[in-house]
Formats: sequence, structure tokens, C-alpha cells
Amino acid sequence: MWTLRSVIFFIIVLWAGCDVCHCNIKQPTILVAVLVRNKAHTLPYFLSLFENLNYPKERISLWIRSDNNIDNSIEILSKWLNKEGKHYHSINARLDSESHGFDDEKGTADWSNDRFTHVINLRQEALDYARESWADYIFMLDADVLLTNPNTLKILIDKQKSVVAPLLKSDGLYSNFWAGMTQDYYYLRTERYKPIVNRIEKGCHDVPMIHSAVMVDLKKVESDYLTYEPKSIDNYAGPDDDIIAFALGANSSGISLHVCNDEIYGFIMVPLESGDPLEADIEQLTNLKLEILGYQLEIPVSPVLREFVKYSRKDTLGMDHIFMINLERRIERRLRMERCFDELGVEVETLAAVDGRKLNETILADWGIKMMPQYADPYHKRPMKMGEIGCFLSHYIIWKRMIDDNYKQVMVLEDDVRFEPYFRNKVNVVMGELKNLQLEWDLVYLGRKRMQEEDEPYVLSSKYLVHAGYSYWTLGYILSQTGAQKLLDAKPLNSLVPVDEYLPILFDKHPRANWKGYFPVRNLIAFSTAPLLIFPTHYTGESGYISDTENSNIISEDKIAARKNEL
Repeated sequence: MWTLRSVIFFIIVLWAGCDVCHCNIKQPTILVAVLVRNKAHTLPYFLSLFENLNYPKERISLWIRSDNNIDNSIEILSKWLNKEGKHYHSINARLDSESHGFDDEKGTADWSNDRFTHVINLRQEALDYARESWADYIFMLDADVLLTNPNTLKILIDKQKSVVAPLLKSDGLYSNFWAGMTQDYYYLRTERYKPIVNRIEKGCHDVPMIHSAVMVDLKKVESDYLTYEPKSIDNYAGPDDDIIAFALGANSSGISLHVCNDEIYGFIMVPLESGDPLEADIEQLTNLKLEILGYQLEIPVSPVLREFVKYSRKDTLGMDHIFMINLERRIERRLRMERCFDELGVEVETLAAVDGRKLNETILADWGIKMMPQYADPYHKRPMKMGEIGCFLSHYIIWKRMIDDNYKQVMVLEDDVRFEPYFRNKVNVVMGELKNLQLEWDLVYLGRKRMQEEDEPYVLSSKYLVHAGYSYWTLGYILSQTGAQKLLDAKPLNSLVPVDEYLPILFDKHPRANWKGYFPVRNLIAFSTAPLLIFPTHYTGESGYISDTENSNIISEDKIAARKNEL
């Protein structure tokens, strides 16, 4: 008869044994299937991020097909496979350099009937190969997917779903899932879509369609019913389309498709429309990389692939100069911004910001600074902080540089910004409007925080410029030489306020009449781009938000005055 003590002992031994067994169990095997066509521009990033995945390479087999290219995709794949392929369990690659397109297609972005049939056959071939090789999972992965989360494979396996995809974002609303499907089996935007794609409702969501990065658990019996071939699905009424056939086949077999948005997994390119040139995809990749950098995520490039990464020749976007303000101790911000500038192809001078932590009453007295007597922070009712003074002086130095170096127009950027898609093109359009409309201007906000609810009128005959109202933030702006002179002539150091209060005072849109009284000449001509071209990387309260202006000491006006008397 079992005693209570023996039962407890047995349970402990059993638990310990299970734990030991669990520790010694190998990770599941995964076959990763990749189709590549004309992706030379994405492959260095796609392959480098794939190489960076935190999963045992000896448990991964690669199945790769590439054909009908007009770029050097095969050269890149070959070089990477020769260098890195030995780390993976096995390689099944067929790289066809002789094919150059299908007879019925009208261009590289055209999905003709022959092309659909070809892709359907390849995807089914990959699925059958994974089953025949007894892989535990197959991961169908497109070459225009950038997996920035190194734990993606482990996380998806832990979901224990038969079919699951990580949510992948683009630089807009496009993603790798559908939240609805029309009666004839095409995309339907539903009210479920935005809450999922914007990660408002987090979790794993049952959806009618997933694509581009799809993991299938081949250990589950129901996976045997999955197919990419329309002809293998009973009563199939959909189009000859690989992802639609897969989705309808899963649905007819009672298999749910899930997309998970509980973490940021990665990003995806928006497919080219028929007739779009390949150059449009390359420009989109730049936007996507800037989007990734805006999320503070890294895009490593494998050493073997660095020769294939090309950057545009840098310029100053038609400006005389571009400045980026950066605290020397904020190295991580400077490096991120430098990577953004490489992607944008812009030449930028990094200006060492005046560090509020290093300021004291003696230094401020040397600058001849006097605080505005009536100033108190509108929200915290406190005097200025040393960080705010350092921020003002950093911008002030640039204004003086403009005059000293005779710059006609400059762009000023802070180091915690993210750039909107097609930033270069949009700046060129804005500068073209300023010129073509023969507008007098001093300052154009590229990024800001509107502080009033009233509508801001568009500049006459302009599509992209509004008359700026009361605004906060100096994330980014374009300044003319006349604007710099006006900002200096008003002698702001004699009645100092934060720089984002000073600018709207000078263009006479500040609500505080008593503050404006210290600056009788308020004739700065200020516009703003609409929509904005620059936004903060983080907002107040978000994870990762750091404010070097707020995290500093409050200025002591009495000590400044005392120090001036001593001098």
C-alpha cells in the first residue's frame, strides 16, 4: 500500500525526471522555404536578419528557389550560402540564372497566370519536401520580410498553433494578414484590421488570411490537409493564387489561421503594382529601414554581404547646410541618426549640444543670460531648467553660425526624430513651393506639436504649407538667413525662455501677452509642413522616453545675479 510519504516522493522524482528530460530535449526542426525574385536590394538585410535569429542553426534546413531575375539576386544568395550555409542542417537550393521572365507577364511586377502557376508549384514543392524530410515545422518566408525580433521562431513555436504568422508592418497600413475576405475571395478591409495592425488589441488573432511569413506545425495531423494547389481542394471556387488557395484550403479543413501581434516581430515591403519600376521597391526599402530605425531597432548586415549594400551619394537637400544637435554623451542617438542619414543620402554636421548638466551660474553669467522675470513653466509652474537652457543655446549657436558663415538656408534637426516615408522627395516639394510661389519666409517647421485647436489656414495656392500657430518642440525646421537674423536681433538671452516658447513669440502666435511684451518686434514669418515630415521617436510616458531637458536642475536666478555682480 502506498503511504503519503511514498506518493510525495514519487511525485518529486517524477517531476525532477521530467524537468531533466525537458532540459535535454532538442529544439524542433524547421524547414525554412524562401522564394527569391529580383530582391538584390532586400537580400543583404533579409539574410543578415535571418542569420541573426536566435535559434539553433543545426535544427534549421533551408529550401531556396530563385529564378527569373534581372538583378544579381543569385550572386548574393550564392555568396551567402557558400559562407553561411555550412552552419545549417541542410541546404536544398535551386538557383536558375538562365530564366528571365514569363511569356505572358508585362513586367517584373506583373502577376500573370504563368507566374501564379509557377509560384503555386514551388510552394507546394516546399511543403511536400518538408513533409517528406520529417521536419517538425515549415516556415514559409518571403525575401522582402525583415525579421527584427531575433526570437521570432521560438515565440511562434511556443504559440502551439497549427498555422501562425508574426504581424509584419510596412511604412503604412499594409501588413501580412487580412481581417476580412470578399465573397469572391479577395481582400476586404474590416473594422478588425486597424486594432490588430496597430497593436491596440494584442494577442494571436484568428483571421481569414496570412502570408509572407507563415509557420505550419507539421506534427499536427490536420496539417496534412493543407495545400497551395487549388486543384487539390474540393469545390474550390477561388482564383489561381497560392495564398488564397492555402487560406481557403485551411478553412475548408477547419484549420484556423492566426496572426500574432503581441510583440514587434518585423516589417514587410508593400508589393509593387503592375508597371511599377524596380526602383520604386528600392526607394520603399529606404523608407522601411528608416521606419525600423525609428523603432530603435538594429539592421545588422553580415560581413559577407556588405559589398552589396549601396548608399546614394550624399547632398544637403538643396540647403546650404544641415545641422543635427546631439549631446556628446548620447552616443546611441548619434549613431542611430547617422544610420538614418546614410539611408537618406544627406550630408549633416553634428553639432555638440550645450549640455545642461555641465552648466552652472558662472557659465550662464559669462553668456550674459538673464531670465525672463515673469516666466514660469505653463504646466509645472517652475523656472527654467538647465537642460532647457542648454537646448536654447544649442539652437542659438546655429543661428549665429548661419550669419557668420553666410548661409542662406539651413535645416536644423534634433537627435530623437523619425522621418516620414519619402522624406527627401517631400522636402524637395516643400522647397519647390516656397520658390515657385515666391513666398517670403523665415522658418518652416518640419516637426512640431500643435498647441491650439483652431485650424491653421493653408498658405495661398499651397498644397503642403500652413501658417504655423502656437507650437511646441523644435524637432526639425528649415531656417532662412533673414529668420536667423530676426531671432538674434530680438536678443533672447536678455529675457530667456525655452526655445519652443521663443519661436511662437517671435511669429506672434503665443497666447501670453505679458511674455510677448519683452520682444516688441515679432515679425518672424513661420510656416509648417502639412502633413508633418518629422516626428519624435518616443512620446512622453512611452517606454524608452528620455528627456534631457526635464531631467536636469532648475536654474537659480539669484545665483546668476550674484555671480554677475562678482564679475
